[in-house]
Amino acid sequence: MPRKAPLSTVLTAAEQAALSPEEILQSLKEGNQRFVNNDITARDHTAQVRMAAAGQFPKAMVLSCVDSRVPVEDVFDKGIGDIFVGRVAGNFVNEDLLGSMEFACRVAGAKLILVLGHEYCGAIKAAIDNVKLGNISAMLAKLRPSVTAGGKSFRGPKNSKNPAFVDHVAKLNVMRNVKLITRRSPTLRDMVKAGDLKIVGGYYDLDTAVVEFFD
Repeated sequence: MPRKAPLSTVLTAAEQAALSPEEILQSLKEGNQRFVNNDITARDHTAQVRMAAAGQFPKAMVLSCVDSRVPVEDVFDKGIGDIFVGRVAGNFVNEDLLGSMEFACRVAGAKLILVLGHEYCGAIKAAIDNVKLGNISAMLAKLRPSVTAGGKSFRGPKNSKNPAFVDHVAKLNVMRNVKLITRRSPTLRDMVKAGDLKIVGGYYDLDTAVVEFFD
């Protein structure tokens, strides 16, 4: 397949304003499919860095885990200036990330928030094991409600050595945090009600590179 010509532009304010939340979600789905097929877009990053220096108009905000195996921009075949990315082990929301989302959407114009969990998540495994270690303990406490919910709804061994249970808890954690965003942020909740913002969940399969969307 012939290589695509490098892109020399970044998203503009007018292009951002013209997009709907549904179109942005579709663009993430299509970008992930290109990533899976190893058909990613060639980009002139040097040119894009210079063009984006004066301002940014990203289309989406992704809340991801810190896991190094989840390269968010690559997973969705996006370049400089395309998406905001917030990362924390276990991809959960807190005050700082909610503020970042409000900036990304209410101030900077992004129209989609994606909470992205992933397969084999070490933070989820540690939460299942109720690990106690320094500041990690307080962080894992944010994930424990999903472990508790998973224990009530899962049939089979409920431990971190069971990949099916880890997947189950990780997916529940994604959807729990999707709900927490609008529950804890009146700003974002109002944007959703007005149709200016869509909030969805997703789950990245490390074996296949496919993102399953919960929309």
